Amino acid sequence: MDNAHLQAHERFNIRQKTALMVNRYVVTAARPDGSDGEVVAFAEQKRMTLKEQATIYTDESMDHVLCTFEARRIVDLGAVYDVRDALGNTIGSFREKPVASLLRSTWSVDQPGTTELTGRERNWVVAVVRRVWDLLPFTDFVPFLWPYHFDFTVGDKRLMAFDKKFGLRDRYVLDIAAPDLDRRLAIAQAVALDALESR
Repeated sequence: MDNAHLQAHERFNIRQKTALMVNRYVVTAARPDGSDGEVVAFAEQKRMTLKEQATIYTDESMDHVLCTFEARRIVDLGAVYDVRDALGNTIGSFREKPVASLLRSTWSVDQPGTTELTGRERNWVVAVVRRVWDLLPFTDFVPFLWPYHFDFTVGDKRLMAFDKKFGLRDRYVLDIAAPDLDRRLAIAQAVALDALESR
């Protein structure tokens, strides 16, 4: 799928695939009824690396790169992640805000020529429960099943939303209301919300 066609979509479904030592995600364009349409991206991110990075391909064949994201530094709290296209040109960046994330995870998304988006967990109660859950000894074997949501806004206007669906497997819906937001940057940020926070 070329970037112009990708840019025309406003809703995507993201499903994590089970794999050892790697996070994999299939991204599809959502049909009007919410079901999976065509595959628009396939992301792969290796776990337990010193410098966090992921490659997002155009499909599961992994023949063509759609974009990548990579931390600027090794093991850096609040690291900035640069998102680049297949030729290495910068699309934008995102980063978690460590202080603001103590109670509710908060991220910023920056695309040159547009206003920076601020994304935070919608429900602070669910955010606190998730943090308590992460401290329990059995959470490596029992995932946090309850849905959680991120809203990305400029002021009071929501321009992107990332919603986890209820269930054992990680399934998400990415909604984009900003026509000029690069879909590759949005998909990269969505993958990072699961992969980098181990959720």
